[in-house]
Amino acid sequence: MVASKISLLFSVSVSLGIAPFAHAAEVDGEASGDIIVTGRAEKLYRVESTSAARGTSDPLDIPQSVTVINEALIDDQGARDATDLYRNIAGVTIFSYSGVTFRGFRQDRVFYDNLRGDPFIAFSVPRLFNIQRVEVLKGPSGMLYGPGEPGGLINYVTKTPTDELAAQASLTVGNYDRYGASGEISGPITGSGVLLGRMGAYYEQMDPFRNNTREKSLILDGGLTVKLGEDARIIGQVTHFDQKNRGARLRGVPTDDDGNFLADRSWNTNEKSDFLNLRATVYQARLQAEPADGIAVELATRYFNARERQQYHEARGLVDTDGDGVVDASRRELRDQERTTKGLTLSGNATIDRRIAGLDNRFLIGADWYREDADFWGRTVPFARIPLLSLANPVYGLSGASFYNLEAIAKRPTDTRSTRYGFYLQDQLHLSEQWILVGGARYDRYKDADLLGGTTYSDGDWTFRSGLIFKPRSDISVYASWSEGFEPQAVASQTPLAGGPFAPITGEQVEAGVKLALMGGKLQANAAVYQIKRRNMLQTDPNGDSSDGVDDLTPIGEVTSKGFEIELAADVTPDWVLTANYAYNDARITATVPGQSLTNAVGDRFANAPKHEAGLWTRYQFRSTGTAVALGSEFVGERLSIEGQRVKPYVIFDASVIQQITPQLSVLLRIDNIFDKTYAASGFIARTGHFPGEPRTVFAELRWKP
Repeated sequence: MVASKISLLFSVSVSLGIAPFAHAAEVDGEASGDIIVTGRAEKLYRVESTSAARGTSDPLDIPQSVTVINEALIDDQGARDATDLYRNIAGVTIFSYSGVTFRGFRQDRVFYDNLRGDPFIAFSVPRLFNIQRVEVLKGPSGMLYGPGEPGGLINYVTKTPTDELAAQASLTVGNYDRYGASGEISGPITGSGVLLGRMGAYYEQMDPFRNNTREKSLILDGGLTVKLGEDARIIGQVTHFDQKNRGARLRGVPTDDDGNFLADRSWNTNEKSDFLNLRATVYQARLQAEPADGIAVELATRYFNARERQQYHEARGLVDTDGDGVVDASRRELRDQERTTKGLTLSGNATIDRRIAGLDNRFLIGADWYREDADFWGRTVPFARIPLLSLANPVYGLSGASFYNLEAIAKRPTDTRSTRYGFYLQDQLHLSEQWILVGGARYDRYKDADLLGGTTYSDGDWTFRSGLIFKPRSDISVYASWSEGFEPQAVASQTPLAGGPFAPITGEQVEAGVKLALMGGKLQANAAVYQIKRRNMLQTDPNGDSSDGVDDLTPIGEVTSKGFEIELAADVTPDWVLTANYAYNDARITATVPGQSLTNAVGDRFANAPKHEAGLWTRYQFRSTGTAVALGSEFVGERLSIEGQRVKPYVIFDASVIQQITPQLSVLLRIDNIFDKTYAASGFIARTGHFPGEPRTVFAELRWKP
């Protein structure tokens, strides 16, 4: 019965060739019990403001590419973690875990409410339960956010207490023994509305397709807002994350050089006794005020304490056990590790709108400070003591922490401290109704210390940003911009034995594009071309001295990334919405030591950097029946792994159906990877293989929202 219903719903969505599902319903009291879904598709995915460029701004007034994914799209796609969203962002594909390839470059940096402090450290993936929207600013953002990678920046905007009473709850069940529940309530605590509150809880468990795995995730989220008059408020938030992943940390499945899996995609080096557990708590407070007309101020602080504990079996190379010339088993070593990270951010900024010499100006001024302490220890049981694991018929239960005396193995500790602080100023000058000039500068200081090794390095640098915007109409924006960024070198590379200290890695981008918000915003489109140059990556110095036991390094690496992107969001009719994106990127090494390769590079190209990628999501709702259907697809072109193995291109399709049962109650049916395609989501190194994409997954979610 269930299978037949799923088949029917799927055939309906495919036959339409269009997609998404109804987000809400309204009931006509005159109708005899029939549910009439009004044209709620309009404006469903459109966004008219963003804080990605510091201070809420019209995207048309930002001279860089910006993508914003709102809560409606997150809900409609049934997204649970960050990796579910990348297909909606032109120029972004998965690299590993929560790390992405961003305009050709690997990076992991994210912000929350424009603040540093990511509690999902190392190999844990961010969950989206308490996220209201995701903002993506593309290209170097050093002037606005300080040190970071040049591809772009992802900013998660969290949910805060609402002025009006709101509540929702859900129950989830799916294949792979998936089940979960969530609930949240938000609104005034006092009758005067001076005190607002929010509480939310989320739990989900499933046994994914990889052998021995089980995932459990718990999120507890609370917030309190105190209104200090009409123009000021204090927002306090506390969020606790508890993730327990069995049979992890997950690596890939071995492949040959042509990208073919050598084992079933469910193959896993880990035992049932292996695990990766994360516990983290975040405390955040913000003061938002408008002390005078045209002035907005925000002071904020964010602190997190995260601990990631893991025991896992790492692949250490393939072997041919029967001498037939075909590898058929993998060596493994057991790793026992713990990471603890604490981070504190202090931030303040103000936007000031003033007319000077008859011209409108928006000044942005701000400063921020961040400190992160990271401790790590690890120990390893060598592969010589651990049984081989067959690729075709893996036998588990012959290894694990209980098989060895781990306490007899010495721990390898590290202890580092990183400090970042800077101040910035930007002016957005309206030269006329059509022309806007943007210019800004920032100065940063940073200090990195290896507290055990005794190495300390500090330095500072300026970064700049400028742009020119031409608006022939209020709904069309043509722009050109130039922006900079930098990244301090890893503290381990700054030792004088390696020739350090070294100047930071720099990034510089030139971008031009056009943004549209036509037909009253019903058609939003962005197109951009760009070139990024990244310089000063460290390489082994072929003329250096290694007599001290440490290879000398030299900062001569350079990469040039060129490409263009197109993004579209359209209300085709009051009931039909679609979003689409396409990106082309060509990232190549343009300077290096002969015979050497940069980190994450193969020859003159970069790992997991496709030349072509595209995404589609489209949604149609039937008003008379309260039904909506959705179809999505993702295409990622051919790539190379870190060690040069082919990563095959793939196309996958997803579908969703929502049935409104009552004005408050609806059911979502979600199908991912409809045709159950076997594919690699990304490549890694040869001994650990490619990361397999998920097979067909199906889940249903009962949603209540008054």
